[in-house]
Amino acid sequence: MSKIGILASVALVAALAVSSASAQQTQRLSGTIEKVTGNSVLVKSKEGAEQTVTLADKALIVGVTKASLADIKEGSYIGSGAVPQADGTQKAVEVHIFAESQRGTGDGHRDGWPGAPNGTMTNGEAGSPVTGVDGLTLMVKYKGGEKKILVTPSTPIVQYQVSDASALKPGAAISIVAATKKPDGTFETGRINVGLNGVVPN
Repeated sequence: MSKIGILASVALVAALAVSSASAQQTQRLSGTIEKVTGNSVLVKSKEGAEQTVTLADKALIVGVTKASLADIKEGSYIGSGAVPQADGTQKAVEVHIFAESQRGTGDGHRDGWPGAPNGTMTNGEAGSPVTGVDGLTLMVKYKGGEKKILVTPSTPIVQYQVSDASALKPGAAISIVAATKKPDGTFETGRINVGLNGVVPN
């Protein structure tokens, strides 16, 4: 192999190593707020471990409140973790109603949602809900397609509202989808979900 080829191979291996390390350093976090100091949040996990999370500049703070079937309206932008049914519909395991400013978040349908065996995730605009014996049935439209989703009265439903640092209070439950681990063992994130009125966000 030429010297250029060897250098290219070394560069590729190094790039892959950095990429792999970055992927390993990003993880989900959840727990309860112990203390807030400036843009730093001390979080205790349900296992009892304490983690310090720094909020990046202009981090998005999203309040999560409990919602009901009645809050799902035509035109709502929603995300639904679901399980495919034999008739081709998706039975919702949970539904998230996004704030208007979050419209378009994660738009589409994908397999591999970890919340249930054979789980799927569908994000899109809700069509007109039809009330039936089993709950609400609605078409969720996204770029490139649509899925029929059944939301039962027992399906957990939450609503998102863009909030600010005042929502971050000791005792509130939080969840972070992507927290980046820093060399000193602390974490940093650009978005944090915080439960309001006792809600525990997923």
